[in-house]
Amino acid sequence: MTTVERALSAALYAESDADLDTGASLLAADPSADAELALRGQELVGRAWERGWQPADVVRMVRRELAEPHVRLAVELVLVQLKRYERLPARWAEQIEGLADAVRGAGDRSEDRFTRATTVLELYRLLLRLPAIEPVGPVPGTPVHLPPVHGEPKTLTRIRALLAKAEATEFPDEAEALSAKAQELMALHSIDEAVLAAGGHRGDAPGACRIGVDAPYETSKAILLDAVASANHCRAVWNGEFGFSTVVGFEADLEAVELLYTSLLVQGTAAMTRAEAAQRAGGRKRTKTFRQSFLLAYANRLGDLLSATARQVESTASTTLLPVLATRAVAVAGRAEKMFPRTVRTRVRGATDVAGWEDGTTAANRAHHGPGRPRLP
Repeated sequence: MTTVERALSAALYAESDADLDTGASLLAADPSADAELALRGQELVGRAWERGWQPADVVRMVRRELAEPHVRLAVELVLVQLKRYERLPARWAEQIEGLADAVRGAGDRSEDRFTRATTVLELYRLLLRLPAIEPVGPVPGTPVHLPPVHGEPKTLTRIRALLAKAEATEFPDEAEALSAKAQELMALHSIDEAVLAAGGHRGDAPGACRIGVDAPYETSKAILLDAVASANHCRAVWNGEFGFSTVVGFEADLEAVELLYTSLLVQGTAAMTRAEAAQRAGGRKRTKTFRQSFLLAYANRLGDLLSATARQVESTASTTLLPVLATRAVAVAGRAEKMFPRTVRTRVRGATDVAGWEDGTTAANRAHHGPGRPRLP
């Protein structure tokens, strides 16, 4: 039995710190075991792909359960493991690009061998215990026939630019107008994609992606994501245990959901910070209930507003397109039911802070409407 086998046998299936220390001591005393240990880590990462996990999912779980040294090590293992594949699914390529950026320029990582070995064993123990989850796409190495890529559609490029400006501006009125325009373009883009699919007989089928829903206030964030998904012809299913929602829909709509949710969350957080500062200036000290109520109101109100915008845009579509949209909605619902046949509804604790609810509702209105636009009652 090699040093690595002895160390893993002692540490990976044990709960006590003493067993973990035993394994770390064995590894620390044998530098010749490092190469085999790294290969074992890559094997564990590969098994995670087979169980339905993707790079961002794995790193998110490591960040939730362990510490920053474990995250850096996990990213390194993922990047090395995926180098063996000539081609990766598009979403995988995007994820590893983001992970590489996250560890670039990291601080000093000098550690003694025992500390390093402990980090490795703690990470491997987590990877070993990852359960199987619903797959949302092919794993690396699976033969896929991909259409030629000609770059991002111009509409999505415009939407991305509008939302980036909305997040960056310090003027609420400007952010309102930019976000509202981006949302209109998303709805029109979805209709255009439906027309192209129907006219070209492309045989498109719904896909899925996972979007992180991180603490704190993850319930409100999951509600916001569900609202964005519903308004963009998608279904969202939240997994609170693992910190993500799986969004089911056609590819163009999935891209819109990711863009819009991320932007509205950034804008909502900034608005909450400003509102909270105003509350503190007035002598208020209780901030947790304020934040919870603010984000819950923000998510609920935006759900109503986004749905209204989608209906308004779709009302301008030709009557010949309505059956196409209905068929796509049925396809999305069917895919979601197949992936998640046993979903349950979660009871949400109501808002308890009146000021937070009112400020959150106001922030939602501002994030959705541009100057001069009619507002819902």
